[in-house]
Amino acid sequence: MKFVKSDDLKLGMRLAKPIYNRDGVMLYERNSKLTRQGIVSIQNFGLIGVYILEPAEPVPPMSPDDIEFERFQAMAIFTIREILDAVTKQQEAKGMYQFANQIIRRYGSLNHKISFVQNLRSNEDNVYKHSLNTAILCALISHRMDMEFKQQLDIVVAALLHDVGSLMIPAHIYRKRKNEITPEDEKKIRTYHYAAIQLIDNDYDLDPEIKRCVRGVINDLHDTGNDDATAHHSLNIDILKTAYAYDSMTAMNFEEEPTSEIEAVRTLLNPDNGYDQEVVAALIESINILQPGVCVELSNGDKGLVVAGNDSDVLAPVILSFRDNVLYNMADHYVAQQIQIRDIMKTMDNRYVIDNDLLISYHGKPVHMGEKLTHKNF
Repeated sequence: MKFVKSDDLKLGMRLAKPIYNRDGVMLYERNSKLTRQGIVSIQNFGLIGVYILEPAEPVPPMSPDDIEFERFQAMAIFTIREILDAVTKQQEAKGMYQFANQIIRRYGSLNHKISFVQNLRSNEDNVYKHSLNTAILCALISHRMDMEFKQQLDIVVAALLHDVGSLMIPAHIYRKRKNEITPEDEKKIRTYHYAAIQLIDNDYDLDPEIKRCVRGVINDLHDTGNDDATAHHSLNIDILKTAYAYDSMTAMNFEEEPTSEIEAVRTLLNPDNGYDQEVVAALIESINILQPGVCVELSNGDKGLVVAGNDSDVLAPVILSFRDNVLYNMADHYVAQQIQIRDIMKTMDNRYVIDNDLLISYHGKPVHMGEKLTHKNF
């Protein structure tokens, strides 16, 4: 699978992901071959590009949850754009609470993990996609922490609004790479985020807790100099900060390579970084990180496949080495002393097909691995 810009699309290329319109109606299915009309339609949609399958690449599996998640992202981006653009123009943000309710209904009551799939972002849609994903993560986390509906609604609305200051930053500054930002640029950026605090404070329709949460997060993230914003600290702020950080680290854009999910989790789990560990645990319980089928790079130079997750310690699954077909139980202390997971594989160059009779059970219980596999510390 590779990302191809809209201007570089060619006839016959196969779509790796479906394309939806703003109503969530599928326009093009996965594995569809691009026609001339299809290429023109993609360009007219304003898409910066699409994911294309390699010539001999099979269509990757997607669960119903995965398909619905991508469909909702594609559909919701139009709504959140209208909401945030209205806020920046000091107009009524029609449908904001209804939209927050919709997010909570979909993701604020799930009792199973989802695959949190990131889509490529451009400078033009980064704020909208970031705010949407942060709101979804807040809904997932708040449910795992057994928060009441009113609390969920407050935090999801705050998540939708927390980055509105970025939309007010002039394009010639916002489009700069991180290493191109000058001290003068940073000062101006802080000014626009402080202006966002004032803008949201003046919206009398917002619940006071939403305003407090937005003020606290903006001040914490952007050092606006608003001392009053740090006076109130709450669980809502901790949840929003954690969701903000995870989405920001794992986001895909043209400017820089994203942090892998495993590296993002390691950052959040590091107590020195100041994230509430109960909130981080709730995030890990909500999304798939090292689930079966994920390929990883190991500290000894090998590459492997996760064949069994670990609910007790997400960073310690059971891994099948591609090099010698050895199983490594990363929860085993002896194994962990000799080998660690370095990162998730960036590309799937080494492919391995697991026999259909492969069965994995949890720690210490019987396992049948097939004739070709060996069994080590499991």
